[in-house]
Amino acid sequence: MTKKKKPYFHNNWNKLKDVPDELFDSIEYDEFMEWKVGGWELPSSVCCIIRETDSKTKKVKEYVYSKPSAAKKRVNTLMDQGKEFTIADELSIHQMYPKQ
Repeated sequence: MTKKKKPYFHNNWNKLKDVPDELFDSIEYDEFMEWKVGGWELPSSVCCIIRETDSKTKKVKEYVYSKPSAAKKRVNTLMDQGKEFTIADELSIHQMYPKQ
């Protein structure tokens, strides 16, 4: 079975890069952090997102779940394997580390 190639989605970063700075409102660092870091939102179709970090290579794999039961299975597997991972749902973000 061959994998389908993901479609390429064009982005418009050049258009944003060329916009003069004066057209953007400036905000304080604390306000930005509260807005972007503390104000994450997940679509209603997403139960949670799990990011697994490989302890040797530091590569990250991301898993998105719509069903809590599937997410629980992934968490149990990661815990059994002693992996480091982060889980985010609509209410919180938790960083999980293996027992040392």
